[in-house]
Amino acid sequence: MNTQSGLLRARRFAPLFVTQFLGALNDNVLKNAMVVLLTFQAASWTTIKPELLANLAAGIFILPFFLFSATAGQLADKYDKSRLAQFVKLLEIGIVVIAGVGLALHSLAVLFASLFLLGLHSTLFGPVKYAILPQHLKSEELVGGNALIEAGTFIAILVGTLLGGLLAGNGAGTAWITGAGLAIAIAGYVASRSIPSAVPPAPTLSISLNPLTETWRNIQFARENQTVFLSIMGISWFWLFGALFLAQFPAYTKNVLGGSETAVTLLLATFTFGIGVGSLLCEKLSAKRVELGLVPLGSIGMTLFALDLALASPAAPAPLPLGALALLAHGSTWRVLTDLGLLGIFGGFFIVPLYALVQQRSNPEHGARIIAANNIMNALFMVVGALCAAGMLAAGLTIPMLFAVAAICNAAVALFIYGLVPEFLLRFIVWMLIHTVYRLRVEELGQMPEEGPAVIVCNHVSFVDALVIMAACRRPIRFVMDHNIFRWPVLNFVFRTSKAIPIASAKEDPAMMEKAFDEVGRALDAGDLVGIFPEGKITADGNINPFRPGITRILARNPVPVVPLALRGLWGSFFSRKDGAAMTRPFRRGMFSRIELVMGAVVPAAEALPEKLQMDVAALRGDCA
Repeated sequence: MNTQSGLLRARRFAPLFVTQFLGALNDNVLKNAMVVLLTFQAASWTTIKPELLANLAAGIFILPFFLFSATAGQLADKYDKSRLAQFVKLLEIGIVVIAGVGLALHSLAVLFASLFLLGLHSTLFGPVKYAILPQHLKSEELVGGNALIEAGTFIAILVGTLLGGLLAGNGAGTAWITGAGLAIAIAGYVASRSIPSAVPPAPTLSISLNPLTETWRNIQFARENQTVFLSIMGISWFWLFGALFLAQFPAYTKNVLGGSETAVTLLLATFTFGIGVGSLLCEKLSAKRVELGLVPLGSIGMTLFALDLALASPAAPAPLPLGALALLAHGSTWRVLTDLGLLGIFGGFFIVPLYALVQQRSNPEHGARIIAANNIMNALFMVVGALCAAGMLAAGLTIPMLFAVAAICNAAVALFIYGLVPEFLLRFIVWMLIHTVYRLRVEELGQMPEEGPAVIVCNHVSFVDALVIMAACRRPIRFVMDHNIFRWPVLNFVFRTSKAIPIASAKEDPAMMEKAFDEVGRALDAGDLVGIFPEGKITADGNINPFRPGITRILARNPVPVVPLALRGLWGSFFSRKDGAAMTRPFRRGMFSRIELVMGAVVPAAEALPEKLQMDVAALRGDCA
């Protein structure tokens, strides 16, 4: 069963998904309805200019993220998240009633108070929805669950924006807005009552109401793991990047494309639909694992298509405002829409693995507070991005030029993050290998130890054997490999980043050999997986060479379990030595050739003799060299 469709039918996920979807929908229905009303009916409400009111409304909505995210994170770590979700949904019903009063009385003060409370509602629910996922989902379901949450959120933003504008502009009165908001809020509360209980990780936590000290403490929790903290920076950058583009759509449509209000909806729908599609594709492309290789792929696509969007923008708008259908008659519009759709798709590739990574690698005791730190950083980045965009536009930049600047900044941010955490680029290289050169099929890797030390042994067929195994295994593996292969260009970056251990023969460099065995011992002491190719060299004829006694020496110092693997289908590929030297005949097997990785039963250290392990690997490989 497909994980995502299965999750949508599972009680441990479906009620949370529906609750989140309806909450995001209601936020955007009410917020956009208010903005439309204040834009077109401002004269009957206040003397403040509509442009200022719209920006003031956005600021009021985001203010609670700064003031209450730290407290929200503490609450989600201290109390049952399902009960908190129910409380937040009850709060939402009350907020809609307050908004209804403000709408009926044409009271700007009451309306802005309800908008502030809507922001508080989202602030309180944020840590709940993300911190509860690792408690209810298996590790292989995290990507699928996050993909559904992100896709649902952006679809809710789109539908809520459209519905809010429709309700505000239909001339039937503000009671329709209040009624729709109440119906959605009540449905969200009903859904929240079915969210399964989630045991709080820190029930004895003492709640501090000081937002400054708690915000700093939450950020420090996130900084305990550099990869988690930089992932939060990446997520925050994505929200800055996406919010910047969304904010420009009305002016871009009117002043650059020459479109009307319906054309704005077309651009918004294309962009948000793209993010939804990209998010849902993540599970398939990542084989249900947290695949960091998708993050660089996403950043590359975001940069390229943001640049092309700037280049594709027409030099002058249409002479008369065009509706969506009329605008589609212009050939240049299709290029713009294609860029927006692909920008959204690659944005989905970028954001989903980062959310899953933060959940997977955060300290469970601080999980909700780390999510709260993420929400604070998201809000901060969006505010700074809005101010920078306003400044650049005021300085004379056109909107297409602003898109180009955002694309260049996106590339710079990506290079900065990947420079600090090379694991992202490592996974990208491995992912590209498996998805451009080969089609990998994996059997029985579910038996791989989830934690603790073990030695992996495998037949040695080609120069990319280690990369294939790395791509298939959820846990990092420290491979022992010939020092000559370790030094190869490009591959050297991969092997250094994965902390591979170079080794030489006793005849060639006895000191290096001893150093390698010492490092293997330290790695196993630390609980790592160590991968070796006991043949000691790549096969020259497709047959398995005799296993050398190095495995016996390793197990004598560290008697850990041994995991036999077998590679099938790599013999005869570009990276193998069939018919001479490797990598001399491109496309010898064509693109996307089928390969397999098979795992056998784990062998206890006492039984892991070289001869037995060779027989096990040979049996797993069979006749498929």
